[in-house]
Amino acid sequence: MTQMVSGIDALETAMIGPVLSPGHADYDAARSLFNGDIDRHPAAIARCLSAADVAAAIGFARGHGLELSVRGGAHNYSGAAAGDGCLMIDLSGLNAVTVDPAARRAKVGGGATMADMDSATQAHGLAVPGGVISHTGVGGLTLGGGMGWLTNKMGLTIDNLESVEIVLADGRIVRASADERPHLFWAVRGGGGNFGVVTEFEFRLHPVGPEVHVALLFWRLDQGAEVLRFARDYLPTMPRDSGVMLAAGLSAPPAPFVPEQYHFMPGNAIIVAGLSSAEAHAELVAPIRDALPPLFEFVTPIPYVGLQQMLDDSAPWGICAYEKAIDLDELSDQAIAVIAGQAPKKASPMSFMPMFHLDGAFTDVGEDATAFGGSRRRHFVCNLNAVAPTSAELEPDRAWVRETWEALRPHAANAGSYVNFMVELDADRVRAAYGPAKYDRLAHLKGEYDPDNVFHRNANITPA
Repeated sequence: MTQMVSGIDALETAMIGPVLSPGHADYDAARSLFNGDIDRHPAAIARCLSAADVAAAIGFARGHGLELSVRGGAHNYSGAAAGDGCLMIDLSGLNAVTVDPAARRAKVGGGATMADMDSATQAHGLAVPGGVISHTGVGGLTLGGGMGWLTNKMGLTIDNLESVEIVLADGRIVRASADERPHLFWAVRGGGGNFGVVTEFEFRLHPVGPEVHVALLFWRLDQGAEVLRFARDYLPTMPRDSGVMLAAGLSAPPAPFVPEQYHFMPGNAIIVAGLSSAEAHAELVAPIRDALPPLFEFVTPIPYVGLQQMLDDSAPWGICAYEKAIDLDELSDQAIAVIAGQAPKKASPMSFMPMFHLDGAFTDVGEDATAFGGSRRRHFVCNLNAVAPTSAELEPDRAWVRETWEALRPHAANAGSYVNFMVELDADRVRAAYGPAKYDRLAHLKGEYDPDNVFHRNANITPA
């Protein structure tokens, strides 16, 4: 049973937003996480409505010896947004998005979701590169890097970040940009939530949509090696105005565009998003179809916001989930053999292995230009995604993810992986993700901005 926090009235008085204690009508909804396998009970939840509210909550937690957690979209698989006995800083009320279409800039609250941002920017035919699930929080996605359908054309989310408003561990509310606190600005672009609570992001916007094009092509499970070998050769030839996801072990959805005999059938898919004309998209899809005639395909124009929501049903709120990821410089024959061999071993129809090919604008940014925890060389990110309705059903696929990850490790060029896809946030894995030099630089900045490691429920950087 979570204990009441003494002196909570003082925090309620200091904040504009409400403070929810156990027993409050909204407490359980506020502590809920995307990952339903995690059930934690904060001591109190500070629903912040301003940067000053966040500063007050940080000061209260430090003064009362409470661990802090920060909830943006609460989409992290590790459940970092909530902790038993913590004071949770809930940013969900800071979800406003203000767009300046003439300047192509957007100011986005730290608690906004991708759906909030996409809706506001697409009203002007503009977008920020982001994730592929619309209820993902902009904050967590951005601070770790941010990759999705637009990465090949426009880079990571952090590559399009202009500035942040951030509340530091000592309660100061500051701005960081290329011209103001540039070292802090470097750190928040990939360094996660280690340096403070970002209450507002400012992004550059790009013309996108409002209509784009998507194709989903689906093959049998036993064609996995064949599909991956083709993708290995074809994806590097694709233009920048396209985005591709490979999906090994994906179960065909019971959707109208899927022939009924294939509903829930596990297989392999290539999903191709085209950002220009229907004709250009058709030219992208034709070589795939010609080389490997699929069991079925679905090719259609789609609103950009629809593309961003297309995979939401694969990761519904409250589902039980676990993931690991690994960076592969190439899809070697050995790595392909592991992926194709492991795909049939999953137990849950919802589990699969999405893979992103990072190229184009992603590689234009220098290795040290941001704190991104991964290589800027062209490579594949292989996400091993276990998803199931209940904790009991998740367990066999948790083991499947771990087994697959271990089998892929000998074929990875380095020990790194994308920090936003990390669940076990142990120190060795975090250091490996950033590499020694980048980690050491982050550790020195952590020592400057958060020497007491107040913000540690994350892919934590130990203060130097």
